[in-house]
Amino acid sequence: MGIDNNDLLAFNESMAITAGVGSGQGNDAYEVGVNACKNAFDQLGQPDADLVIVFSSVVYDQKKVIEGVRSVSKNALLVGSSTAGEITNNGPAKKSVVVMVIKSDQITFAAGAGNDIKTDAKKAGHDAADQVKKQLGDKLKTFILLTDTLSGNGSEVLRGVLDVVGQHFPVVGGGSGDDAQYKQTFQYFNNDVLSGSAVGLGLAGSFKFSMGVKHGWVSLSPVLKVTKSSGAIVQEIDGNPAIEVYEKYLGTERAQQLKETVLAKLALSYPLGMQVEGSDELLLRAPFFVDKQGSITCGGEVPQGSEVRIMVGSSKEAIEAAKQAAQKLLDQLGSKPKAILLFNCHVRDKLLGPKAKEEIDAMQEIIGKDVPLIGFYTYAEQAPLAGEVRNIERCNPSLHNETVAMFALGE
Repeated sequence: MGIDNNDLLAFNESMAITAGVGSGQGNDAYEVGVNACKNAFDQLGQPDADLVIVFSSVVYDQKKVIEGVRSVSKNALLVGSSTAGEITNNGPAKKSVVVMVIKSDQITFAAGAGNDIKTDAKKAGHDAADQVKKQLGDKLKTFILLTDTLSGNGSEVLRGVLDVVGQHFPVVGGGSGDDAQYKQTFQYFNNDVLSGSAVGLGLAGSFKFSMGVKHGWVSLSPVLKVTKSSGAIVQEIDGNPAIEVYEKYLGTERAQQLKETVLAKLALSYPLGMQVEGSDELLLRAPFFVDKQGSITCGGEVPQGSEVRIMVGSSKEAIEAAKQAAQKLLDQLGSKPKAILLFNCHVRDKLLGPKAKEEIDAMQEIIGKDVPLIGFYTYAEQAPLAGEVRNIERCNPSLHNETVAMFALGE
């Protein structure tokens, strides 16, 4: 007895990668988690999933959110993060819980967690990656990292991951948020709500993936040298207190804003751009605040001796860059994505304000509005420079600020 075309179609669909996205809002954290997950399963159209991804605002009791999600998703592998804003196909949201569920017999998922970033950031990254690597071995194809960048050096966490998976390995992800309170962020791993931790998700199997990474800012100043720094704190540039560079190029009165407000509006438009060896792309560093000595604390590590520039950006350039990131993502994938993860710096959200939806719309115009999409506004982004994942020798994962990083799954 032969197989008719309908049977063949059903067979092909069963082999496919399918995803569903749902969101929830309300007063009861448990119910919001339940509803977000139910909505995701409704879109998936299947009763169970292989992977559940959760991004949640910190206005909700985090444990209750995860309990609500797990009551629906049962024992499916779960990873996720608290946010500085949530993103789905409907655009940006605040004070919500968003869930993506993925079902595929083409992909094997494995996760791990590393704790206590404050004590040893590199070890936390290493531990998360090591747990994943032990499960997937050499079949590991790509790695998603969700990490607490408030507790310690996010670049060190990433180095710990790369020590395990390889220096030129496609890693993408984001730094957890807490709705711009800058106090405490959370990471999710199955039933556990962690803090000060790194959660890693590894993917192996027969699938395609791609990344798109872009910021859109351009140089305002000539090349300057960081003559004194420690981690993310830049004490001196060209031998003078770091703030003096901003005073020189923007004026004393405008530079004063940096001293008065955490992540002042000025900082959104004028980050530092850091030269990286072997790349035309500049890594951005957002200036979070300035101390009495004129040292600037940035949103990521700035090694002493680095060459930097003051950058300038606007909402127009930010939206155009997001479009270019989406195009790169699509070009590398070579087919319509089955699911998109979006790690978008919360600085961009602040800069764009009411235009934030325009940025998401611009990306969806390229990738398709019907492609399941989930993401969050991050405190940092991890991704290869320029989103390079095809030429593996040029795949250099780094910690970014003020950047959009996209990840696509395809068949």
